Amino acid sequence: MTDCLFCKIINKEIPSEFVYEDEQVVVINDINPQAPIHQLVIPKKHIASINDCNVEDTFLLGHMIQTAKNQAKKLGIGEPGYRLIFNCNNDGGQEVYHIHLHLLGGHKLGTLG
Repeated sequence: MTDCLFCKIINKEIPSEFVYEDEQVVVINDINPQAPIHQLVIPKKHIASINDCNVEDTFLLGHMIQTAKNQAKKLGIGEPGYRLIFNCNNDGGQEVYHIHLHLLGGHKLGTLG
């Protein structure tokens, strides 16, 4: 995908500090944080939305969650707690059409619904 913001970040066409990187994902700090700690776990594989995932992406999605868990532990929010969020499509709040997992924490978060 040539015009995808996250693909450009992953390919280092747009400067961004990776707080973590491995063969499958990168982790960056969100530029518009909604909590004291707000990181994005972004797969290197371009998948537009959760609706576009297939069975072959199951391991990748699990790896994203494990990466977020490890980041939470590293940042000292593993035990107090944190929130993981995938936004899907417009009504779900998705702004960049390349799946990414939000890791939020650093204070007590309100309940949803």
